[in-house]
Formats: sequence, structure tokens, C-alpha cells
Amino acid sequence: MKFGDIVTSVACAMVIYALIMFPLLWWTTRPEALDLYWGIQTSTVISLLLSALITGYIFGEKIQEARMESIGKITVLTAAFTMILAVASVAATADWTPWVKEAYQEMNPGVTLSTIEWMQVEAIALMYQVSFNVAMVLVLGFIGLYVGSTLKKMSEK
Repeated sequence: MKFGDIVTSVACAMVIYALIMFPLLWWTTRPEALDLYWGIQTSTVISLLLSALITGYIFGEKIQEARMESIGKITVLTAAFTMILAVASVAATADWTPWVKEAYQEMNPGVTLSTIEWMQVEAIALMYQVSFNVAMVLVLGFIGLYVGSTLKKMSEK
């Protein structure tokens, strides 16, 4: 699979992800559905898996050339792109810092930190979130691409 095909498949996966994520997010975060936290988590998992599955199906023929290598490259590039967007958007939210401080103080009551220590706690929280998200994108992306390309292969027979 050529690099251009990999970039195109990642762009396709991100567009499909957005088209699935936002309506699903709207539906799952309503008060009568799931709460805000679980609605976001559920929407993310479903959207990642379905977008990878659809992308695997669409690019199934090209993926078959060097299957594991192609799936690996698409998954890694998708994870990198997704995390760039996530870090930029999460860290830029107005309530990121107060949320991290509140969560830290709940876990460590009575502890007083300096400004540099708070910055380090926030950096650790962001690294934790990014690491968790990368693992989730890699696993769900790999599974979705593999199953999608398998479905494409089976449909051609």
C-alpha cells in the first residue's frame, strides 16, 4: 500500500468518524440516555470501531497487498492524527486545569502544591489521557480495519 493510499484512508476514517461521532454523541449524552461521561466514552468507542470497519471495507483491496503492514501503518497514523486533535482540544478547554486540580485534591486531601508542581500534575494527567486514547485507537482501529478488510475479501468471493 502506497503512502498516499494510507493518508487517504486515514482522512477517510476521520471523516467517517466525525459523521458517526457527532450524531451519536448528541444521542448518548442526553439526560434520558447515558450521563455525560459514559455517553462520550460510548460514542467514542463505537465511532472509532465503526469508522475503522468501514475504512477497512472501503480500502480492503489495497490492504490485502501487505495486510498486516498496511493495517499497522493506517492504525498508527490514525492514532497520531487523532491524538494531535485530542491534545489540542482537551488542553485548550477552559475547565481542564480546574478539573485536574479538583481531581488531584480529592485523591490527596490537604496536599499543597507549588505552581510548577501543578503544571507537572496537569502534564501527567494529559499524558495519561493521551496514552489511554492511543491504546484505544490502536486496538479498535486494528480490529476494525482487519474485520473490514476481511469482509471486503469475503464479499468479493
